[in-house]
Amino acid sequence: MQKRINPVWSRRNFVFTVSGMIAGLPLLGQSGIRESRGQEKILTAELSKAERERIKKSVMAEDLQEIFGSHKYSCAESILMASLHYLNEPEDLVWAAAGFGGGMGQKDLCGFLTGGIMGIGFAAGKMEAGRKQAKDYAGKAVKKYWTWWEENAPLRCRNIRTPESGSGICLRLGKRAAAEVESLIESRKG
Repeated sequence: MQKRINPVWSRRNFVFTVSGMIAGLPLLGQSGIRESRGQEKILTAELSKAERERIKKSVMAEDLQEIFGSHKYSCAESILMASLHYLNEPEDLVWAAAGFGGGMGQKDLCGFLTGGIMGIGFAAGKMEAGRKQAKDYAGKAVKKYWTWWEENAPLRCRNIRTPESGSGICLRLGKRAAAEVESLIESRKG
């Protein structure tokens, strides 16, 4: 029969352990700090010349400007709708993004990020390939989109659309995101 060992907690061990846990709690939120540092300038600045040129050549970015600018669709719906138009898919599929705008209504993951991922998923579904190949494409494209996103903007709506930011910040980010999604959709053909 094994003897059960009960650790003895002295008051000193307890205080140091609990205080260490409490002091460490802010470290759990470090990703939020990381994702907003250094990106304020990117999001508040006007588009660079290279970005303007890329957007000018993007069918989806132009379409997104009209869709999102109409104030009829959320961020997630707008980028998904631009993807659907680009892929010649029915517009009523936009309902898939209905709950994703405004960071899923919680100012969490940006709707341009989640809606763009949905667009990539629809592009994968249009591939004339097997399910495994389509899922492989989608997985790689989503990973590229996510990496692009992390290099260019915070993940969360609350860090993008702050009280200090103007309304143009979302449109600029949306056009950039649409151009990126379009290039990833095009990459499926290669």
